[in-house]
Amino acid sequence: MWFLLNPPGKATIDVQSIENFEWLSTEYSSALKEQKSNDPRYTSALSHLRFYLADIFPALDKIVLFDHDVVVQRDLTGLWSVNLNGKVHAAVETCHESEASFHSMHLFMNFLDQFSAKRLNASVCTWAFGMNFFNLQEWRRQNLTNLYRDYLQLGLKRPLWKTESLPLGWITFYNQTVALEKSWHAFGLGHNSGLNQGDIEHAAVLHYDGIMKPWLEIGIAEYKGYWSKHVQYDHPYLQECNIHE
Repeated sequence: MWFLLNPPGKATIDVQSIENFEWLSTEYSSALKEQKSNDPRYTSALSHLRFYLADIFPALDKIVLFDHDVVVQRDLTGLWSVNLNGKVHAAVETCHESEASFHSMHLFMNFLDQFSAKRLNASVCTWAFGMNFFNLQEWRRQNLTNLYRDYLQLGLKRPLWKTESLPLGWITFYNQTVALEKSWHAFGLGHNSGLNQGDIEHAAVLHYDGIMKPWLEIGIAEYKGYWSKHVQYDHPYLQECNIHE
């Protein structure tokens, strides 16, 4: 409905239904249930599809992945020119010491476990999900989907991480990630009310990660406008969903 209401210009849109990915639910439903999480962000099979992009799109060489809670503010063509230096992935790092989002690996991984202690650097910066650029050719060459599967199963047998599924991404693409300029992706709009206004204005992508989504009453008021200005509040479908300005 969104693309019918908002014609995408010259872009080609291919909408795939959830039934197209039943194979993932079948293969990993038992493993995901073993995580014993009540958060659907981590137990839903769809949350794990990001680790199968190279298989889902076999004809593509590169891809930009967005989470559902982002706003694209400017042209992203420049991402295609980013030099990955033989690595698989590019993303904005989360370790900005001047901000509240200082996150290094030791906060999320269990370094008392010998697997983590021997293979990972506890001080390495993590990177943000939400807007991620992938070289699918290199992904396939290094067979990272199988590496993800191995880590998923290993994490069910021993306490590798302290949080849910985010560390799976960080260790799957460990030493395979190039840091993007901060201006590509501003995150925290769904939980951090202290973000720099200039960083938000100049960011290519805004990410409302956290529980305070801009379409909810609990959304952070000063950030809502970046999302709401794109919404046709008077449209009958939005009215039926009880979404109002």
